[in-house]
Amino acid sequence: MPSGRRSNKRPYGAQPAPIDVDRATGGRVTQSSSDGEWVVQRVRGGAREYRCPGCDQVVPTGTAHVVAWRADAWFGEAVDDRRHWHSSCWDARGRRGPTRR
Repeated sequence: MPSGRRSNKRPYGAQPAPIDVDRATGGRVTQSSSDGEWVVQRVRGGAREYRCPGCDQVVPTGTAHVVAWRADAWFGEAVDDRRHWHSSCWDARGRRGPTRR
């Protein structure tokens, strides 16, 4: 049975706070460039290290970076084709291409 008292979280009759779309979508945005459309998500960093395709250097564990994959890829393919970039390398990829190993 309800307690009968109102919640103090939002005063009665007040408008709800606007939805933060960036937070609700996990920070994913779609970006268009000369090499196609990409889904881009900025992440805080995790427990693994990755190799950045922009500079061929390691993205250390716990470092904020960008995860990008092609927007036209289907789900299973998108998971396999995700690439972890340094944020600065992703922003500069229009000026310089990916390095070759």
